[in-house]
Amino acid sequence: MAGLTRIERGEPATPAVEVARRLLDHLLTSGQVRAGDRLPPERQLAETFGVGRSAVREALKSLSLLGLVDIRQGDGTYVRDASSDLLPQVLEWGLLLGDQTVDDLLEARACVETDLAELAAARRTDNDLVALDTHFSRMAAAHEDPAAYLEADLAFHRALAQAAHNVTLAGLQARLETLVAVWIKQNIRNPREGRLAEHTAVLDAVRAGDPRAAREAMRAHMTSATRRLRARLAANQ
Repeated sequence: MAGLTRIERGEPATPAVEVARRLLDHLLTSGQVRAGDRLPPERQLAETFGVGRSAVREALKSLSLLGLVDIRQGDGTYVRDASSDLLPQVLEWGLLLGDQTVDDLLEARACVETDLAELAAARRTDNDLVALDTHFSRMAAAHEDPAAYLEADLAFHRALAQAAHNVTLAGLQARLETLVAVWIKQNIRNPREGRLAEHTAVLDAVRAGDPRAAREAMRAHMTSATRRLRARLAANQ
């Protein structure tokens, strides 16, 4: 790929992170790559950047997780449509690839979710409550199924964002969720860790139209959820 250069020793990031950054910049700003284009093989990219193939593989996996490239086993890696809903903005990519990734994302998510819960309690409609009840019921029914529980959990939070009736905050919540879900899916294995009671407290406060209680309930949920995820991440290091 024209325009890509070797990674020199002394770069502040790890080889995999630096490869991902270089590829990201090239894919988004060079104007030389289009959706559907096939990237050079791992071996060629490793030679171009002067790094091991494992670093290239890790970098491509990071870009694939968020929808920028499509890795097809036995065929190669292809550029996805840049208009994909999964494509984060440049700021979000910086968070993804930076040293404070997890801490920054979880902190931002907690702030946004607590604000949304407070607004939802003040603004929710009957239809919003129906949606929240539906997703909560799915969570309760899927308590022994990690994948189904996670989908219902995420859907509950999206419905809560919609109930706040603030398009900007809802959009921010969706983008943060896309990034945080990467770590959640990789590190949360037991649905019971989701603490259904924490969601119950949030739902009850929203249903009662109590903004302060909803905010505190979501703050407690985010604190517990963040602690559980960080513990899992630390155990896997």
